[in-house]
Amino acid sequence: MERINVAKTGVLSVAGTVGSFAVHQLGGWDMALNTLIIFMSVDYITGLVVAGVFNNSTKTEFGALESGAGFRGLCKKGMILAIVLMAYRLDMVMGSEFIRDAVIIAYIINESISIIENAGLMGLPVPSALKKAIEVLKSKSEEE
Repeated sequence: MERINVAKTGVLSVAGTVGSFAVHQLGGWDMALNTLIIFMSVDYITGLVVAGVFNNSTKTEFGALESGAGFRGLCKKGMILAIVLMAYRLDMVMGSEFIRDAVIIAYIINESISIIENAGLMGLPVPSALKKAIEVLKSKSEEE
């Protein structure tokens, strides 16, 4: 039993150290990063529900849950965090404090759009004003 406690303590210590290092590299665990992580999680979970429960995913051929599509989604979320890391490092080099926050806000908007789209795929009524706002945001991002 004592070996299990020692192993558990070692694993938790390593996980805590790695997590602390990662958060430090992303600019700290502030409200913006917390919000982005929550929105990314909600988007991923709603995507799983759309595919697994409703069989209505646009990411797979038959709309069903597919491990490859889920892995691609996780890779995209990881890349979002890598871009946040780059933005924070640019802030440090330039002596500014706005690039990271602007990148995080842009990705929060993107995740919000995806969550609303997932809700629509589940058959939930999406208010027309929200649909129009999504279309405006999409067209603006495509122009840029």
